[in-house]
Amino acid sequence: MLAHESVRRLRAHAQALVGGVRESSAEAVVRRVFAIQAQDATAADLGIRVRGRDITTPDIRMAYEKERSIVRGWYLRGTLHTVPSDDARWVLRLLAPRALATTSRRYQQLGLTDELRQRADHLLRHVLTTHGPLTRPELTEHLATLGVPPEGQAPFHLIRHAALTGILCFGPQRRGEATYVLLDDWLPSAEDARCAGDAALAELARRYLAAHAPAALEDFAAWSGLPVTWARRAWKMLGESGVITEYGALTLLAGQTEKLADTSEAPDVRMLPAYDNYLVGYRTRELSVPAPHEARVWPGGGVIRPTVVADGMAIATWRRGSGRRSIQVDAFEPVPPRIEPGIAMEKASIARFLQPA
Repeated sequence: MLAHESVRRLRAHAQALVGGVRESSAEAVVRRVFAIQAQDATAADLGIRVRGRDITTPDIRMAYEKERSIVRGWYLRGTLHTVPSDDARWVLRLLAPRALATTSRRYQQLGLTDELRQRADHLLRHVLTTHGPLTRPELTEHLATLGVPPEGQAPFHLIRHAALTGILCFGPQRRGEATYVLLDDWLPSAEDARCAGDAALAELARRYLAAHAPAALEDFAAWSGLPVTWARRAWKMLGESGVITEYGALTLLAGQTEKLADTSEAPDVRMLPAYDNYLVGYRTRELSVPAPHEARVWPGGGVIRPTVVADGMAIATWRRGSGRRSIQVDAFEPVPPRIEPGIAMEKASIARFLQPA
């Protein structure tokens, strides 16, 4: 049985958040953690920054738009994530059918019939072929020609439907605003026969463990949005292939315990963005956030605040202040002197990242 501290440090190491581990590029960060929470585009950029070494906003834009090595779209749990581009297609094939099924009631509430969704898919493909890249307001104008009211949630759900069916994805920013492009135009179309059906399920579980272990199969189900029965099947396949090791209810990839970070160094302090993977990648969070302070990180209403962690344990929340480069830290308890330099370095790094000179 692994001690709680060991589990926390192994998880933080897998997420490049402890032991001085930092990746050298935006692509390397995303490939390591597999999926960056991206409901908030700035938070997604900050999630890459905190795991990287001197990665700037232009570096991230380069990875998205010039290299096209990472892509933003609706993947895990049908929510926005950034994933490696060469994984986007097989992940979409695996996860999109369930995301579409769980949205069916919302489609009915909005009057988005099967026929209307198909017509919208056809229209969006046509206008992006002819005029792309296009912003959400521009796509909404085109959808209005089908009788879709521009107000409300209907245009969003039709755009998301087209993404989940593999028609479009996020493309380049235009004056700071996201645009959409045809997936087939934007990303390579190479298919990986290994990542289909059960093979894809097992691969997703393996990627999850590489980025989150030690973890339970229920954690994988919560992270992916897949049923627990699917998670059990994935665990069984990984077990039969001999790539996992189990410690009670927790599972690691074989050899992961050898990566346990050295505890003799000064605490590794990182300032995580809102909705960070490290906090939402598990069914529960008692190993990363002290129970008495959990409500300060999760205040309700679906909000997950930006958080300061030291060696993987949350010690504070943080927010941008009123000044151009002001970062305010709200500590749970008095900050020990040995942690203060790490906080100061992270605050300066975030200020530079958000407001480059």
